[in-house]
Amino acid sequence: MPLSERQLDAFADKHAGQIPFGTSPRHLAGPGDARHVTHGLAAAGWATVSGPLSAEIVMASPDHRYRLQFDPQSATSAWWRLRAAPSNNEPGWYAEFGELVPAEVLAGLTDALIAPPSPQPDPWQPVTSAGWQHDEAGTAHSPDSMCHIERRPMSEFHERPSWHIEVRDARDTQYPGPRIWHAYLDEHAPDHLAGAFLSALTNQSPLQRGMFDRTAHYSAVKEPSPLRPQQVVDAHTTRVKALRAQARAVRRQQTAPAKPPAPTTAVQPSARR
Repeated sequence: MPLSERQLDAFADKHAGQIPFGTSPRHLAGPGDARHVTHGLAAAGWATVSGPLSAEIVMASPDHRYRLQFDPQSATSAWWRLRAAPSNNEPGWYAEFGELVPAEVLAGLTDALIAPPSPQPDPWQPVTSAGWQHDEAGTAHSPDSMCHIERRPMSEFHERPSWHIEVRDARDTQYPGPRIWHAYLDEHAPDHLAGAFLSALTNQSPLQRGMFDRTAHYSAVKEPSPLRPQQVVDAHTTRVKALRAQARAVRRQQTAPAKPPAPTTAVQPSARR
């Protein structure tokens, strides 16, 4: 079922009644509203295949290759799971994300998944541009030392590197505290999706949260936002409509009949006199 105006109205009803607070850094902003992810996918034609009364949400892409599962009652630390089945040209892959991953950060990855493929820069580029400490060993740390990014190298079991992101309480830099949330992208997950996730994660713009919304850690900074509640709603609606238009354009391009080759006019040899 495509995203309906009623569903958008429900999002608007919740957020129009909240006073937004700019919350930073992003890795501590808390989960936010899961509809930042699910509305974007629904607008792009993904279908909800889970039961309508289930607490678990399962969505599938129009070609049935991709499947996203959101389970807020999961017995594991992974509340979000994203799977890609193998295709003729690409292997399958898997990614998972913890309970407190910000929905807007995960939406950076899912938006890139449904966008037309395009060349992407080095996945580390947004990390270094944000001033995070990055070393040649394939690791990076946030300025507060609470978010750790690692690209684990190839091994005898994996032919390509995999991505591991963890947020931990930084009471002691030598002995990190309990894990707050994590993200994992296996060795076959496309680099441009990892780059989109890292770009959204390290973006220095605060995320919008309500006054009483849950954050991931007490050290997250909440400041009155310059945005009005309606502006937060409008930004979500504009993004969703843009994703819908983008997905339609991609489908039209994929289903457009191939143009026949242009007729060629044979050059007749001139008659001999």
